[in-house]
Parts: sequence; structure tokens; C-alpha cells
Amino acid sequence: MLLSVIIPAYNEEKRIRNTILTVNDYLIKQYYDYEIIVVNDGSTDNTAKVIADINSNDAKLPLSIINNKKNLGKGFSVRRGLLKGRGSYRLFLDADNSTSIKEIEKIFSFTKQGYDIVIGSRSMKGANIISAQPWQRKILGDLYRLLTVFFAGLHGFHDTQCGFKIFSAESVEKIFPKCRINGWSFDVEILLMAEKLGYSVKEVPIKWSDSLGSKVKIGGMISAIFDLLRIRWYMI
Repeated sequence: MLLSVIIPAYNEEKRIRNTILTVNDYLIKQYYDYEIIVVNDGSTDNTAKVIADINSNDAKLPLSIINNKKNLGKGFSVRRGLLKGRGSYRLFLDADNSTSIKEIEKIFSFTKQGYDIVIGSRSMKGANIISAQPWQRKILGDLYRLLTVFFAGLHGFHDTQCGFKIFSAESVEKIFPKCRINGWSFDVEILLMAEKLGYSVKEVPIKWSDSLGSKVKIGGMISAIFDLLRIRWYMI
């Protein structure tokens, strides 16, 4: 089996090296093959150089980089990375390493049961939150979850936005070419599209820790809400 790990990154020069090496240190000990794909989303700092340096210093590390010419959004970057991956399963995780790659052990227990898509959840019973979000972000997150139901019509999920999701190769190839949302609400579009196309989705509680330096801003939240309306229109 080949696992593709996609890491979207925007101005992550201070964290991306540690995240890549941590992921690699874990995966190199596993029984399956793997590849790591970092999608550099038009970073204006040294993110691309840091990744290139890792590649040049360790020729054995199965690492590749995709450079977006400009900042196109997390949704665009995740979509591009997953479609570029060659794995029979393709995982995307956040560059801040809030969810350890070790959580994939829980994920695989459900892919083995036949689920096409398995998503991590910080809100389900059983989730282990090591370091919680600031209360302002927690309130915004709770509000956003309500709006995903009210505006987009997505039901049955505790946490759509956790940056730890795995997909079968088939579901990637069928779902992602149809997706259009480039901003934060792309997760909602993915789950609605999966539902529409008949793919099975399992939500799993995970271990998670808030990372300092989050790029979540009020303006981004407002844009995400408008994207929910666009998603509803697209689905119609």
C-alpha cells in the first residue's frame, strides 16, 4: 500500500521543517510505502526554501513540493495535493502539526472496515484536547457548525474543519474535480459531495493540540460563511 500525505502550507517557514520531519520519522517505521507532498500556497516567506533544503539534505526522503504561484487558498491547495498524490489512501494534515501523524492508526482501523473517507474530530466524545483554542475561536467554531447546517444543509458531523482527513483514491478522483471552494469552507463542500456521490464517511475522535500562530481571522470567517451559501447553490 502507498499512503500519500498532503500538507498545505502558507508562510510556514518556522514550523514546516519540524512537521515534515516528524511525519517522516513516524512513517519510515511503518510497513507501507508513503510519499509526502507539500503544497506551498504562494508563501511570501522562506517556506519554499526550507522545504527545498530538506529535499537537498536527504535524498531518501520521499518528499515533493508543489508551488502555487500565488496564494489561492487552503481548499485549492488541498485539492491540488490530493489529486497529485498516487496513494491508494491520501491524507491531508495541517502544517502546524496540531494533530500528530500517529493518529492515523485510529483512522486506518476504520478504512479497514470499508469506509471511503475518515475524518478527525475535536468535538466528539473521546477526543483528547491537549491544548484548547482561545474562547473567542471556540465560540466562532460553534457558530460556524450551526451555519453549516442552516446555510449548507450538512447534518450529522461534530467537527467539519479539523485538518486531518483521509480519502480512498477512488473518492479523491470522483469528488475533488467537482469541488470549487478554495477557502476554509472547502471541508463542508467535500463532505456534501461525498454524501451526494454515495461515499461512506466516518468521524473519529482524535488527540489534538492548539498551535500558536493560527492564521484564523474574523475576515476569513466572514468569507467562509459566504462560501457556505455558494456551496448550497452549487449543490442545487
